Amino acid sequence: MSKTKLILCVAVLIPMVIALSECLNTKKNADPRGENYAGSATCVSCHKSIYDSYLHTAHFIASQPADSNTIQGSFVKWENELAFNLHTKVVLDKRKSGYYQITYRDQKKGESGRFDIVFGGIKGQTYAYWLANELFQLPVSYVSNAHKWINSPGYQNTEPDFERMITSQCLGCHMSYAKVEPGKLPLFVQNPEGFDRNTIIYNIDCERCHGPAAQHVKFQTENPDIKEAKYIATYKSLTREQKISMCAVCHSGANNVMLKPTFTFKPGDTLSKFMKILPSNLSSNYKNIDVHGDQAGMLATSKCYISTNMSCATCHNTHENERDNVTLFAARCINCHNTGKDHIGKLSDQLDAPTIAKNCIACHMPAFASKLIVAGKSGAMVHTHHIAVYPGETQKILDYLKVTANGTR
Repeated sequence: MSKTKLILCVAVLIPMVIALSECLNTKKNADPRGENYAGSATCVSCHKSIYDSYLHTAHFIASQPADSNTIQGSFVKWENELAFNLHTKVVLDKRKSGYYQITYRDQKKGESGRFDIVFGGIKGQTYAYWLANELFQLPVSYVSNAHKWINSPGYQNTEPDFERMITSQCLGCHMSYAKVEPGKLPLFVQNPEGFDRNTIIYNIDCERCHGPAAQHVKFQTENPDIKEAKYIATYKSLTREQKISMCAVCHSGANNVMLKPTFTFKPGDTLSKFMKILPSNLSSNYKNIDVHGDQAGMLATSKCYISTNMSCATCHNTHENERDNVTLFAARCINCHNTGKDHIGKLSDQLDAPTIAKNCIACHMPAFASKLIVAGKSGAMVHTHHIAVYPGETQKILDYLKVTANGTR
């Protein structure tokens, strides 16, 4: 081949290679939800402070790949075992290939599963492993405040169980997306669900709550002087029912009848078209609320909700990590209850007004021990979202505050 022909070939091939590379990169980087989605990374350029803040919220860590940074429990010897009976235990083992839960019966190795996905991270964590294209829950979970490995919620305490399938209903509230496909291991149930692991978008991202953003990004990028948000769902633009539905799609109990995949729910959609909420999720016993309970339903039974136009965002800023900031939440109560002098007066002979005003949540939305996430006498605490007067619980708070105020504890 002559030098001239070689140069011509190279001149033709280079642009082709570049074009093909760009095509492949575009395909690789495309959002698996479709061309209408931009991906949360595109939000950073205009909303960096909000995005950076959101990284520390419970929604952002609803699911994550399992690794040394996301798994909270200890793998140190003697801290990395959970005994089920005198003969059986699960060892939490760290290896070069990853982290594993391994069953031993009379010192003989049995079933095992790899930590592949972490769910949660505030009150506790549970974990999943891949088997072909199906996901299964690992038998050992973790309680954050007790710093202990525990038997996974709802499992029997006598034997480790590696056979609980994780469904799209679970992922729909812990992930932004996962393409559902037929399961390849029809061993445990009929028509099992599998997932294309290459399509998974972890955590609850911006577009789960604001809707597809590709058109918004394109318009705002091309029109930087226009500050009004176009082609995107803003919370303030929604009706009260739509605002509640945005939260209720995941915060109305775990045992509802799903009519459409949660992944397909968008801001402004009608909740009843996606799920049938079972009355059993909402008990008249306020102590029955739990980590997967019907928070939205509990709130809807509250006088605060019935008498006002409040929504979930009246008290919660989902872009901020506000966990355990009781003073901040109390201040939001006082925004509406700013004529509470009579209320303060009822308790003024027991405690001073500033002390009372800081404990609205403890008295009117008390926390109760989870029946699911437990570790001996310790476990996760869950606030009821039925806002009401709880005389017994209030008295406990008053007694505790009196003791601490006197400096005896």
